Amino acid sequence: MADTSDTRTPAQIEADIKSRRAALAETLDEIGVRVHPRTIVGDAKAKVVSNIDHTLGRAYVEVNRAVSGVTAKFTDEEGAPRLERIVPVALVAVGLVGLLALGTRRRRG
Repeated sequence: MADTSDTRTPAQIEADIKSRRAALAETLDEIGVRVHPRTIVGDAKAKVVSNIDHTLGRAYVEVNRAVSGVTAKFTDEEGAPRLERIVPVALVAVGLVGLLALGTRRRRG
């Protein structure tokens, strides 16, 4: 069997108790800060803001990609407009706006 006798002096035991008590107090203070409502709310806010920033970043990338795709369809390699593609789309848009205007005018009249 192992020897379980303590060979420390009373002063060493008191110093050990003092050191453990200080470490325990520090740990309890840290736990108190972690479970404090302000800390919990602050951590939750930071997490939400981080998630929103991440989502907005992904949305920005997708919108930028879509705009680049549309721009590529209506401009050539040098960046000049492709009128053969722009004019038909513009005519369709004007036609749709005209139809909507006539539809709302008929409902009122």
